Amino acid sequence: MDRTEKREFVSLLGAVFAETSMVVVTRNDGLTVAEVTKLRQRMREAGATFKVAKNRLAILALDGTKFDGISPLLKGPIALAWAHDPVAVAKVAVEFAKTNEKLVVLGGALGAQTLNADGIKALAELPSLDTLRAQLVGLIATPATRIAGVLQAPAAQLARVFGAYAKKDEAEAEAA
Repeated sequence: MDRTEKREFVSLLGAVFAETSMVVVTRNDGLTVAEVTKLRQRMREAGATFKVAKNRLAILALDGTKFDGISPLLKGPIALAWAHDPVAVAKVAVEFAKTNEKLVVLGGALGAQTLNADGIKALAELPSLDTLRAQLVGLIATPATRIAGVLQAPAAQLARVFGAYAKKDEAEAEAA
């Protein structure tokens, strides 16, 4: 990699760090090309990106961003994963690390908050952003349907009472 390519890589990572909400740092010592390809595919499916980075270039890109707290993690063969959905990237990294002991989750950052490996694992256990949105919509919709049912119930009861009175009046009229 010549200086121009290094500058481009640093500016690319800098732009990514400015836009993303979550970065996970992993140690990928000993992963085969097939395993890295499989991990990248899973990351893409989750809307995340996985990139092997040179430590010095990554530290330069992190400097001055909200993620600069993860710089001490950048030692040895590392790779960075990032996404806008923090749960998705953490979930894919942790699940892949469970099945492949060559990948180790070192930590990461959620915005300006630096997380250790346990923090990333705890984040991976949360439901995804889409699931949380669906649950929230369900919670909001449930009271509305209950209110509609309560408001409709008196009208239905009133109609039944009037119907009963009408039948009673008809029965009395026929009897008389």
